[in-house]
Amino acid sequence: MLLAFLIDCDGALVCDARVGRPPPDCETRRMATHPPQQRTPVAPVAGSAIETRLFIDGAFADAASGETFATLDPATGAEIARVAAAGAHDVDRAVASARRAFDDGPWGRTTPAARATVLRKLAGLLRDNAETLAALESRDAGKPFKETSLRDVPRAADNCDFFASAIEQRAGETFSARRPFLGRDRDIQSIVQYEPVGVCALITPWNSPLMQATWKIAPALAAGNTCVLKPSELTPLSTLKLAELCSEAGIPDGVVNVLPGLGVDAGAPLVAHEGVDAVAFTGSEPTGIAINVAAAATLKKVTLELGGKSANIVCADADLDDAVEGSVLAMFRHSGQVCLAGTRLFVHDAVYDAFVDRFTARVRALVVGDPQQLGSDLGPLISPQHRARVESFVASGIAEGADVLLHGVRPPDAALQGGNYLSPTIFAPASDELTIVREEIFGPVLSILRYTSDADVVARANATRFGLAAYVWTRDVSRALEMAGRLQAGMVWVNGYFLRDLRQPFGGVKHSGLGREGGRWSMDFFTQPKLVCIAR
Repeated sequence: MLLAFLIDCDGALVCDARVGRPPPDCETRRMATHPPQQRTPVAPVAGSAIETRLFIDGAFADAASGETFATLDPATGAEIARVAAAGAHDVDRAVASARRAFDDGPWGRTTPAARATVLRKLAGLLRDNAETLAALESRDAGKPFKETSLRDVPRAADNCDFFASAIEQRAGETFSARRPFLGRDRDIQSIVQYEPVGVCALITPWNSPLMQATWKIAPALAAGNTCVLKPSELTPLSTLKLAELCSEAGIPDGVVNVLPGLGVDAGAPLVAHEGVDAVAFTGSEPTGIAINVAAAATLKKVTLELGGKSANIVCADADLDDAVEGSVLAMFRHSGQVCLAGTRLFVHDAVYDAFVDRFTARVRALVVGDPQQLGSDLGPLISPQHRARVESFVASGIAEGADVLLHGVRPPDAALQGGNYLSPTIFAPASDELTIVREEIFGPVLSILRYTSDADVVARANATRFGLAAYVWTRDVSRALEMAGRLQAGMVWVNGYFLRDLRQPFGGVKHSGLGREGGRWSMDFFTQPKLVCIAR
């Protein structure tokens, strides 16, 4: 049952488990609406044909079953393409390909400098294809084009460049000592070498598919591993394009394999496969728990970046201009479909009224519209089922008595009727115990809460099973450091939102995950130390 649930809600789902445990038939509903079919030609996006088959051992191929599934445009509800649906047999093929490439191929045995050269070439190809990738990502994920073009695609290329440099700079260690052995003193030299882990299963979510794919592939490849990547079935297209670019960059056959597919058929057998040595997952809390349990049977290495219910604290001495703008970004980027979203906004009583007036006015000015249009601030939610689920949280907030400062609705614009659009909702709950305050909604729904003291707000911020991120807005550096030290979160930003340096660790505590990604933390995960001890 654990594996069946894992794949119903792997970070790639129709009913994303980030917003709570999805109904068990969420995949069944999608399959009923879009039953498996033979692959058919698809229309081009951004002037390029879309490759929609599996990528195994350096070539695109149909699924063994011949089945496909639909990927839909969240902005219109129209089918973009039919994509090959990987199954257990395809998982076996892909893992076998990755295993051969690791055990017998040149990739893991080549020099770090040579791997870095290939990764930099991949970064260049991502930049060369930036317009196509940004348009594809925007259409498939419903993400504003200005974000995919200015943020996501450049960041994907930066990931490859960064880890190319990281592997070049990574050094082994040597320790010297003198110890008695077999009746005489010996010179002992201990050499610590960092070797690749092996075959890595990389499972990515639907909200930033290309960036997340490179965030995992780049360090895995830099370290000399091979991989099987399972993208979300909701947003597989940019990852399939990435596979094509990997081949063009000179990555050997079998080193990168991509398996689009539905959960129960592709994700579960991949995680449980005895030929997989490590699993890196970004997605929902319950799915992460299921992955951890499934991977334990074969003692795989696991890293999990899961959900959040991040506290965003506006102190009495905050710069309100920065706090308002930063809090809008922290909450409503990608319509709140971001793990880092500051969904619990705590505002000090002394500035509460002034902040709320300015904040709500700013949110009212956000434009909900076609993500392909540069004037749109918020695009659609990922699927009709996800929108309905977010709306159910809004209904629960109203039923539980929370004051509604702004009630999100489906926009009346006729041009938007086919999409999964939903404008922002802002609640002012009287209690932290309401469902909307406790659960990760993963949509444009915010709770604004009053507080009166630092001790009070820190205790309330920590009263959650999550611990991914927190934000503090204050001019007082001492207060900021004191709060940061007491907040139970893997990351704390002061007077900023997601100010990202790729050398930083990324990840959370409690139910927000295990391990860290970024910088040396990614390199530690994708390598394993070996001791070579020489006595002379």
